Amino acid sequence: MATATARAPRRRASSGLKTGGIRWDRLSRVALLVLLGAILLMYVSPAKHWWESSRTAAAQGEELQHLEAENKRLQERSALLADPDTLELEARKLGMTRSDERAFVIRKPSE
Repeated sequence: MATATARAPRRRASSGLKTGGIRWDRLSRVALLVLLGAILLMYVSPAKHWWESSRTAAAQGEELQHLEAENKRLQERSALLADPDTLELEARKLGMTRSDERAFVIRKPSE
């Protein structure tokens, strides 16, 4: 028969950790955090380059729009100046005369 004796509580078997020894679980966590930090640092330069490239592309896109508008305006002006009457009018605005004309300058009398 079983005797009802009071047993002392059993101690759990040691999990291999000794006081003052290396805590491999903590060391592995720290090593993983350092590795994660290194990987993030490797992404900084490409991310910065991408950011600068996108800003440069946007600025060049705006400049392209301005240059295309100016090009269109200059082509229209060139088409106007191809007309001989418009060309003569513009030349006269600049004070030019034909070779068979005589230019006169009318001045105000000085007071």
